[in-house]
Amino acid sequence: TMNEVQIINNARSRLGWRAGYLFAAFGIYLVDQMTKAWAVRALKSGQDWTIISGFLDFIYTENPGIAFGQLQEGGQFGRWFFVVLAAAASVAVLYYFFRTPRNEDRILGSCALLLAGILGNLTDRIRLGYVVDFIVLHAGSYHWPTFNVADASITIGALLMALDLLLRLDRQPRPRAVVGLQPEPLEGARRPALGPGRPAVRGYVEPTRRAGVQP
Repeated sequence: TMNEVQIINNARSRLGWRAGYLFAAFGIYLVDQMTKAWAVRALKSGQDWTIISGFLDFIYTENPGIAFGQLQEGGQFGRWFFVVLAAAASVAVLYYFFRTPRNEDRILGSCALLLAGILGNLTDRIRLGYVVDFIVLHAGSYHWPTFNVADASITIGALLMALDLLLRLDRQPRPRAVVGLQPEPLEGARRPALGPGRPAVRGYVEPTRRAGVQP
C-alpha cells in the first residue's frame, strides 16, 4: 500500500542521513588514529615539535588515565575499568543517536563527535593500555593538559550538546500575566444601574427590602 511504501521511504531517508553522520565520525576516528601513529614514529624518541612558538607544541605523552591526562594512577584495574566505561559510553551515545529525530542536526552532530572521540581513545586502551597524547597548548607559563584529536572531538561534541540544552531551555514558553481581566461577580449578583449616588461597582448586590420598611 501507499502507506507502507511511504514508511519504508522515510526509514531509508532517516538511515541514510544518519549514515552520513556515522561516516563523518569514522573519518574523525581515522584522523585520530593516523595522527597518533605519526606521533609514535616522529615524537616518541624525544624530539618535540614547536608549531607556533609560545602557543602550540607537539610532545609525545602516554596517558593511562582519562581525557587530558586526568586520573593516571590506576594500573591494570584502571585500564580495564576505563575500557568498560568507554564501551558503555559508546553504546549509550549510539542509542541516543538513533533515537534522535532527523531534524535535530545539532544533537546528531554532537553524538557523532562524541562517538568518534570515545572510540578513538578506546582503541588505544585496548591495543596499548594507554592513550597517546601529543598536542600541547600553552600561553605564557600556563599549559593546557596534553590531548589528542579524540579528546578535542569529545570536547566539541559535549559543548554542542550543552549548547543545544541551553537553547531548548531558552525556547520554552514562559507564563505571562494577562492584563485587563477582572474577577467575575458572584452568582446571583446584580450590577447596579448608573445613576446619581450609585457608583458602578462590579459585584454590587442590591439590598433586599423588607416588607413595610421604606428605604
